[in-house]
Amino acid sequence: MGVKAALPRYELYLYNVVLCMAMLWAARWIFDVSSSNSNKKTFKTSVQPGWYYSGRKMDTADVEWMMWFSTFREHIIFALSGHVIFAKICSLLAPQYRSLVYMVYGMLAVFSSMGWAYVMLILSHCVLLYSISLVKLRWLCFVAGLTTLATFKMEPFISWQAGFATGNFELRPLLFYGGCGFTIMRCMSFALENCERKDGNYSILELLKYNFYLPFFYFGPIMTFDKFYIQANNPNLTRKDGEMWNISIQALVNLVVIMIVAVLFHFMYILTIPTDMKLLKHISDWALVGLAYLNLVYDWVKAAVMFGVINTVSRLDHLDPPKPPKCITMLYVFSEAHFDRGINDFLCKYVYNYLGGKHENVLDELIASLCTYGIMSLWLGPSWVVFIWAFLNCFGLNFELWTAKLFSMEPFISIEMAISDSMSRRIRAVFNTFNFWTIVLYNILVLNSLEFAKLVAKRLLLKGFPFTTITAMFVTYCLIQLIKEKERRQALIDDPDPIPPPAPVPAPTTTDPSTTQMDAVAAQPVDPNKQKAE
Repeated sequence: MGVKAALPRYELYLYNVVLCMAMLWAARWIFDVSSSNSNKKTFKTSVQPGWYYSGRKMDTADVEWMMWFSTFREHIIFALSGHVIFAKICSLLAPQYRSLVYMVYGMLAVFSSMGWAYVMLILSHCVLLYSISLVKLRWLCFVAGLTTLATFKMEPFISWQAGFATGNFELRPLLFYGGCGFTIMRCMSFALENCERKDGNYSILELLKYNFYLPFFYFGPIMTFDKFYIQANNPNLTRKDGEMWNISIQALVNLVVIMIVAVLFHFMYILTIPTDMKLLKHISDWALVGLAYLNLVYDWVKAAVMFGVINTVSRLDHLDPPKPPKCITMLYVFSEAHFDRGINDFLCKYVYNYLGGKHENVLDELIASLCTYGIMSLWLGPSWVVFIWAFLNCFGLNFELWTAKLFSMEPFISIEMAISDSMSRRIRAVFNTFNFWTIVLYNILVLNSLEFAKLVAKRLLLKGFPFTTITAMFVTYCLIQLIKEKERRQALIDDPDPIPPPAPVPAPTTTDPSTTQMDAVAAQPVDPNKQKAE
């Protein structure tokens, strides 16, 4: 497939220069819009006073980010610090009981923040799904789990269950739905793993230890029960060389990124601007395209930082949590487009891979992807925007498989074998460019709004044609080539070509057809959590 095909150095330099200039140009447009006095009415609601010494206001449109790193920052730090301290004391004195201490501290923290009625509600769902898991029928566990999850997405069940949470503080709704939603998903993971267990059943105490682990309880990520059970009950608490150094570096990186985002919010109101459609109609095409791209990048940064903070705490507890999501900048295939690797791992393990097998059969892949995005739609909350997003992403995932199979046939395979690896890489990048923007447009549906996505598509493909369209696609092509270059270097590190011994008699070389199949969109769809073959 030409993954190790190199391009001339001057060509890569050109791509870097074009990409940097384009990003700076788009950033300047967004900065000008954010600084304009004529837009004060738009910024009145969500742009609030920021750092005094900056002399500028701050974009506060993202309630979740402000909650984590401003409004309730001290409360979150206090709760996680208490967990770390008690976990460390237990690890030193009685490491065999550390998972039990995690559970007790987590239940006390949930009780103190949400009340005893909420704890009883969570326990009732745990007992219900545990009882169903004893039957050891996968389909019954899925039906019960998804039905229970649906009760938190539909009226009148939402209002009735919300009454169990006491208090009127601002954080209560977020904690309520986060804790309940992730509890159901964890109980489903437990039930499905119990179905796979040949001898006996896991105890309900193991489920409670798994569910009430505080760092994961309210905000995730989801760590499947089989992994948590092994790691939380591992008596060997020794660390690898340099592991504490890596954890410290990760914590420092998260802190630096939080500061960078705070500075960005003072100078570019990338979250507030998309809420005013009248304003968007007057900004340039390039500013609008850059705004759409930056919104996706920000959402990835938010997920990476929030999960990064939680992962740092869990790594101190000798756990190996799900990694942060892959940067949207690095995505040009649907099989890797996800913003929550924990949910992604859950769906891959129990739905997508279970139904799709090796992901080679078109019908099996279609069924697997439909079921996967169906569950994802329920998790996000049923709505027309979510249904449209799920349909488009499901179509994109299957289209990759169809296209890969088409281009593995004649005459395409012969054509690719006749051209150089570097030219094959350039042709692939052209197709990947269009794929990249379909991923961007599909996902801003959920992250912003349908109106914003329609406006971006119209300005990019119709009203801005041909200048804006060609310019944006060429800049994206440069980005794709730089991504491929990074992947090429990583592939050489991970799997360097062995140096063959000298042959006494020269022999004609052959080309492995499996390494030269053209995939117009990208790699053939596989497990979204795996590295792509591109």
